[in-house]
Amino acid sequence: MYRITKPTLLLDKKKAIQNIKRMAEKAKSSGVTYRPHFKTHFSQEVGEWYREQGVTSITVSSIDMAVFFAGHGWDDIIIAFPVNVLQLDVLKLLAKQVKLGLVVESQQVIESINSEIEESVDIYIKIDTGYHRVGIWHEEVNDVKGLGESVAKPHVFKGLLAHFGHTYSEIKKEEIKSIYQYGVGALNKLRDAIDKNLKISIGDTPSCSVMDSFENVDEIRPGNLVFYDIMQVYIGSCQYSDIAVCLAVPVVAVYPERAEIVVHGGAVHLSKERLEDAEGSYFGKVVALEEKGWSAPLDNYRVKGLSQEHGKISVPQNQIEKIKVGDVLGILPIHSCLTVNLMKEYMTLRGEKIGTMHL
Repeated sequence: MYRITKPTLLLDKKKAIQNIKRMAEKAKSSGVTYRPHFKTHFSQEVGEWYREQGVTSITVSSIDMAVFFAGHGWDDIIIAFPVNVLQLDVLKLLAKQVKLGLVVESQQVIESINSEIEESVDIYIKIDTGYHRVGIWHEEVNDVKGLGESVAKPHVFKGLLAHFGHTYSEIKKEEIKSIYQYGVGALNKLRDAIDKNLKISIGDTPSCSVMDSFENVDEIRPGNLVFYDIMQVYIGSCQYSDIAVCLAVPVVAVYPERAEIVVHGGAVHLSKERLEDAEGSYFGKVVALEEKGWSAPLDNYRVKGLSQEHGKISVPQNQIEKIKVGDVLGILPIHSCLTVNLMKEYMTLRGEKIGTMHL
């Protein structure tokens, strides 16, 4: 492998494209629109890999991200985050450039859109089906209907949008499927009570990964699946072999007496996302770097602690003598979205650099 001298986010392009293609084919066979969330990769080049699979509409999580991808030729964009009325001036310009979808949950925001944005935008009302982050509870039919009726021309009340984020708290596929089925059922019941022509848009990587097909929805918006991560393996959404990013970290200190090493790879590279097992918290899985990528996770290696730049890894006693300062290991991240956001750049397995909107 090419020479690595500092924390470097490696990207296996082949795996990422396989992940994109798998979901695109599942969406196509189900007759639904695949509107992937681009908040995981943040990259114009990675976005083109979706376009090669027939994707023409995307989801983003911020107005700045919408501006970035609009500047790279994407012209059908939903901002799947409640409208920030302090950025209405930017939305007014964006609405002139692309087919824009906005997510709302309050009368105040609808009134601001009606009065401030002249170009037509599609309005999606955010519905809460159990995650309890944002949105109107799905049983509040009159509230949703009233909000939809307050959308004034030229704007269009386009649909109901939900994120089944509580799937991330499950570790059994049947429980994930149950959350999906409940959410889809609730959205369809709500749509039937308001307007059967409304679109239903759903999106979360766990349910989109474990479901075999997507009945009674119009579009899916998963994002993390392009790279997956340890959290998704833990949930049951994917296998280790599907993970398409790995943080390469140089070894900077070795402590045989306590069977630990320290690497240059800390919270500013991985975030402090963690998972728990019988031994406590861990912050990623250690792998060996290989000529064509990386190995499966190494047995009994444990990323046990992170500070700003330091990563502390416990190593089996019979392996510690083999590790030297200057060696480079890999860490599969707990949450790839945050790791990408922090690292801001990829290096492919061929040594090519790929930037993100943050550079």
